[in-house]
Amino acid sequence: MLNLLQKSLKTIMQSTWMIWERFFSFISRFRSSHISRFGICTVMIKKHRGERIVCEDSTVIQDGDLVGELHLDNETILKLIRAEGPDRAALKIARLGRKSMQQISRAYESQSEFSEVNALVGITLLHRGLTHGLGFEHQAMKPDLFQKLTTSYLRMLLSVMHPEGKSRIDRRTELLVPMKLIHTRSSLRKRFSMGDRRQPHEEGSAIFASAAIEG
Repeated sequence: MLNLLQKSLKTIMQSTWMIWERFFSFISRFRSSHISRFGICTVMIKKHRGERIVCEDSTVIQDGDLVGELHLDNETILKLIRAEGPDRAALKIARLGRKSMQQISRAYESQSEFSEVNALVGITLLHRGLTHGLGFEHQAMKPDLFQKLTTSYLRMLLSVMHPEGKSRIDRRTELLVPMKLIHTRSSLRKRFSMGDRRQPHEEGSAIFASAAIEG
């Protein structure tokens, strides 16, 4: 009986969170110059605000430069978890994530809306698998109010989305620190060119139930 009650409460929390995400997505449209959907990912083109970012390949993102802000479709991810269980869903999401990244890479090369976009950026708690599996470089966030709010938001999201809920957060609190994820135009092309035939392995467990946002 207790397990059934906990499961019902979890479902209510997830449904409520998805309503919030739809509202946030609607509001975000007014902060972006262009929005494109690529499989389980959405990219919002907007101006970078804040300190400049120096990337590993020497690309410099200045205040006011255009960037693509990467978001995962958490509603689709949640449906996959419910339908197939976390392990099978993670593998499927890994494949879908790689396919989405290939589509994004092609858009950066061929679509006029992306011609002046310097990089693809996001923020996630689960950066280790994304860095290894999808080639993102990651950089620490500046320890300020935005970083604290982002940490709280993403930990809450993970507790809602992950089948183990808050217990997962409690076990790994010190590891769940948000990082900036970055792919420059050059690194996107190199990683996801048609010649890249590498298959996803462990990155599925990192993509699943995460969110990518940028302030």
